[in-house]
Amino acid sequence: MGVYKLIKSDDGLAAAPSAEPNKLVLAAVDDVLLSPHRDIEAGGKHSHGAPPEKEASASGKRGQRLVSLDVFRGLTVALMIFVDEAGSFFPAINHSPWDGVALADFVMPFFLFIVGVALALTYKRVANRAVATRKASLRALKLFVVGLVVQGGYFHGLHNLTYGVDILSMRWMGVLQRIAMAYLLVAICEIWLKGDDVVDSGYSLVRRYRLQLLVGFILTIMYMVLLYGSYVPDWEYQIPGPGSMPKTLSVKCGVRGDTGPACNAVGMIDRKIFGIRHLHRRPVYERTKQCSINSPASGPLPPDAPSWCQARFDPEGLLSSVMAIVTCLIGLQFGHVIIHFKDHKDRIVQWMIPSFCLLALAFSLDFFGLRMNKALYTLSYTCATAGAAGMLFTGVYVLVDVGGYRRPTSAMEWLGMHALMIYILIGCNVFPVLIQGFYWRDPRNNLLKVIGIS
Repeated sequence: MGVYKLIKSDDGLAAAPSAEPNKLVLAAVDDVLLSPHRDIEAGGKHSHGAPPEKEASASGKRGQRLVSLDVFRGLTVALMIFVDEAGSFFPAINHSPWDGVALADFVMPFFLFIVGVALALTYKRVANRAVATRKASLRALKLFVVGLVVQGGYFHGLHNLTYGVDILSMRWMGVLQRIAMAYLLVAICEIWLKGDDVVDSGYSLVRRYRLQLLVGFILTIMYMVLLYGSYVPDWEYQIPGPGSMPKTLSVKCGVRGDTGPACNAVGMIDRKIFGIRHLHRRPVYERTKQCSINSPASGPLPPDAPSWCQARFDPEGLLSSVMAIVTCLIGLQFGHVIIHFKDHKDRIVQWMIPSFCLLALAFSLDFFGLRMNKALYTLSYTCATAGAAGMLFTGVYVLVDVGGYRRPTSAMEWLGMHALMIYILIGCNVFPVLIQGFYWRDPRNNLLKVIGIS
């Protein structure tokens, strides 16, 4: 039986294998578990002017790794589980119904950020760019397919032993699909768009990776132009009506630059490209005051609810995924600091300065009307969550890799080493769906009921 494989850098330096067995679902995601375990730079009192090849050689002799990567990822997994379980009881920590940021809204950007950090370490040396690109494409494809299976409607949820999905109404986008897209584009940037400048300061670091920063800038401009410049016409959709006849609802728009739930360009582009039947069935805005009498929790529609309240909307749509890629690119630059700076103090300074700048920019944009919005993945939301991720990662690094406090964070480290496995089995309810298939005489008497979940 194969072993649980972590990602390998394309120069042949394999990551250390774990002793856990390889599961069927994990076989498709192990290659993108983005957690290199050996070929990682450990901080210390070393010069940061040396070429990365010599730095990597010195690191290999030390045989240490950056534990904060796993701990940060584990904290993100723990946060995901917490908000998923507690969000229904405390709506204030659940995803914001529209504008604004709640605790749950940090989970996705934190995952994307740490993917970028790990990619900088994975592809710090590439012997053959074409081969590395092919491998990255295959890894992304595997993850995208797994995302289609676990989030496309194949499983019918808890308390339902049936499975299967109508391709005509299958959800094409999702969390894993978004991570796959970000992984592929950012990996290509790291493989092909690197300079050969010697890095001995923050400025020289920017010069070495200026083409990657240019890609992030172009993506941001493209997103802003489409979000605020696209014309959104009137549109309509259908919901089940009395009997077998569907009911058609019309939404009046005819505007540009609207960032409300009904007439934004993010939803319009997804409806045009995918079709509304392929979007998420339960939009986040169903918990707004206009659509729920129990807002910010879900509830019955108010008597004067607008027509768009029951329309599908995908929080992981195409246009919003453009800024998700930018978040991953920001994480990539934080990973470059690990490669080129060996002193703990230098790393902390190079991380804290951009983190503070991102947070300041985020609150400035929000103050001037570009609201933080997770569903649209706005620029202010991108900056706020990336800045928060940078500060948290720096804090974890100081605690674990500088201070050496590994024992208090060992549980988070374990969660981080198995992040995608836990997300698929627990976050996507695959594990509960599987074990509820074992029941006594009646499907309602299943193992979930025994342990108190059903």
